[in-house]
Amino acid sequence: MLNHSLSSGGEYSEIFYEDFYGTSIVYDNGKIEKINFSSRKGASIRVVSAEETIFAHTNDPTYENLMNLAETLRKNASERFGSNNIVKVEELKEAEKRDFAPFEIPFDNVSVEQKVEKVLKGVELLKNADKRIKQITVSYADSSRKVKIVNSEGKIVEDIRNYPHYAAIIFAQDEEGNLFRGYSSDGANMGFEFFTDEMIEKVTKDAVRQVVSQIEGVDAPAGEFTVVLSSEAGGTMIHEACGHGMEADLVLSGSVYREKVGKEIASQKITVVDDGTDKNKRGTLNYDDEGTPTQRTVLIEKGVLKGYMHSKITAKKFGVEPTGNGRRESYMVLPIVRMRNTMILPGEDDPQDIIKSVKYGIFVRKMGGGQVDVISGDFQFGVDEGYIIENGEIKQSIRGASLVGNGLKVLESIDMVGNDLGYGVGTCGKDGQGAPVSDAQPTIRIPKLIVGGIVKGGNN
Repeated sequence: MLNHSLSSGGEYSEIFYEDFYGTSIVYDNGKIEKINFSSRKGASIRVVSAEETIFAHTNDPTYENLMNLAETLRKNASERFGSNNIVKVEELKEAEKRDFAPFEIPFDNVSVEQKVEKVLKGVELLKNADKRIKQITVSYADSSRKVKIVNSEGKIVEDIRNYPHYAAIIFAQDEEGNLFRGYSSDGANMGFEFFTDEMIEKVTKDAVRQVVSQIEGVDAPAGEFTVVLSSEAGGTMIHEACGHGMEADLVLSGSVYREKVGKEIASQKITVVDDGTDKNKRGTLNYDDEGTPTQRTVLIEKGVLKGYMHSKITAKKFGVEPTGNGRRESYMVLPIVRMRNTMILPGEDDPQDIIKSVKYGIFVRKMGGGQVDVISGDFQFGVDEGYIIENGEIKQSIRGASLVGNGLKVLESIDMVGNDLGYGVGTCGKDGQGAPVSDAQPTIRIPKLIVGGIVKGGNN
């Protein structure tokens, strides 16, 4: 089949097969609002030659249908990049087994009733948490994705990705009737055993603490402050303001990190990695969606930019080896360069000493959403949970704060890095595709960063 698709030209061909199923359960408006089941099965073939790719997929991956796809691609290849130098696959060999995401309990071995119980456990905790809570939404999601990749390099790769996810959203009301939102979630690449009581308690407590901090908070000041990002902030800054700009396809488009390999771009205290092998984390993979083994890719080492994240195609353009960052949302789309588990590695400073070092500043415990320009590196993020630091102590909570700055300048200015590490999880969007990821960071101190808030009398 691969040989047939390449028989009229092309440098590389690949068959990607996927079998996916999932369950989602949502409690809202005082009841289980919906229980959804989803599944898909299909396969695709792509043929690559230099800068061009031709691609086709089917949701009925029989041998006959796949041969029809191969014939369609062969004809297209003949028209677009026919070559006398025909690649031919002589032998296929199964890739070695890797297990960075072991799991104990498959999701399809668990009844819907047991899954609903996990939702109701969180609801009960939230109902009893604070009388000011007026609205509760708890969501449960699981999915299992089996993939098989056969390529013209002679590889057969199989992998299973299991994605549990749990989230709590609450709205609470202050005495004036104003509503405030709290949100927390967690996820991984593992089985149903992820949904422990301890995990559910942590998610719900974080959501409650967050919304209470807003109810009892004051309007955030505006100006330039020393900012301490807690390890609990989860690495949103490194993911958004830095990580995307180090994805090789965006580097080719002109990101702020272009042509800076080997140059010092950050504080010597900063080492950044994108690790596809971090055990059971949400962005962990044994192999990426091109069949490349995942690895721990060093992006920045002691302040020096060491390289980028690559798919097979971008690696060839840069003349380097692929890093295992070629990912796709489903068999229906082409793989693109995506992050996995992106993090600033821990340093040597005690997190409490970092806080004590600040006479007056802002402590960010939870980051919110925001916007980033990968060309310039400029960013703006909301702060979901923040506090004033005064004389080395965390004091009054604040609300309505945002962080405004430039990713490169922030990396250069960080002068204290904690010996802790905290993770955040999410589904990262890029080019219309979602990918499960996590990000992480230690507690860090940024000496000067613009905080958007309420300007009072022109003073900070």
